[in-house]
Amino acid sequence: MEIQQKEKEVFICQTKYAKEILKKFRMDECKIATTPMGKNEKLSKEDVAEKVDETLYRSLVGCLMYLTATRPDILHSVSLLSRFTNCATETNFSAAKRVLRYVKGTLKHGIKFCASQIHVLQDSDHGGSDDMKSTSGYCFNLDSGMLSWCCKKQEVVAQSTAEAEFIAATAAANQALWLRKVLFDINLKQNEGTDVFVDNQAAIAISNNPVFHEKTKHFNIKLFFLRDVQKEGSVVLKYCKTDDNVADIFSKPLVRSKFEFLREKLGVCSIKAKEEC
Repeated sequence: MEIQQKEKEVFICQTKYAKEILKKFRMDECKIATTPMGKNEKLSKEDVAEKVDETLYRSLVGCLMYLTATRPDILHSVSLLSRFTNCATETNFSAAKRVLRYVKGTLKHGIKFCASQIHVLQDSDHGGSDDMKSTSGYCFNLDSGMLSWCCKKQEVVAQSTAEAEFIAATAAANQALWLRKVLFDINLKQNEGTDVFVDNQAAIAISNNPVFHEKTKHFNIKLFFLRDVQKEGSVVLKYCKTDDNVADIFSKPLVRSKFEFLREKLGVCSIKAKEEC
């Protein structure tokens, strides 16, 4: 990991490591891709394409996982690819190589951040997996850069978009409480509640109003922990428009224009772009 520090600003990247990955998999001379995954690309365990060497595939996915330490823009793609390590096909391997082609075109990209009040953006893709489970994604913004991010398939099948968003918001709230404790330990106490931005008003209403029992009686009881942390003020759920929700980049493939827009809002930029800021 390479770190460049200036007054009130830190920029981190893994340019050297990214070059080593490309060389290891003989992709250092490949054509570049503008996004890590195609908008309509769909990966499934029912794929009938020819199987590939699982050891090679796992090695590639493992290398990409380490790269997500400073490249949250590839997190969703890598998360999807990691679900096929025991049944990898040519389709999966081609998708993994597309991520490498994207990395080739963004070698000098990293993440920039500086100290501020943290807030959270979260999103989910209802029933996006081939087993109908949703994917949760969230990121913690520290001014212009992200300090924590996650993309993970939910453990249960959500029966509605609101339930999928509520599950994602609960996971984000748990992480928020942990980060608040970490920041307190390093003398960066968060005096106000951490804002969790959600693009689903029904999920916010469920968290604020216990009268919604008829529509939520099937929810796992542990999810209502979110109501308690809201009441005590540690976490505050707020609505944001889907178009402005940065966490959308963690839940589904996007077209190039929206992907680049959200990537910039995510705080991921190149060294050259950073120097111009």
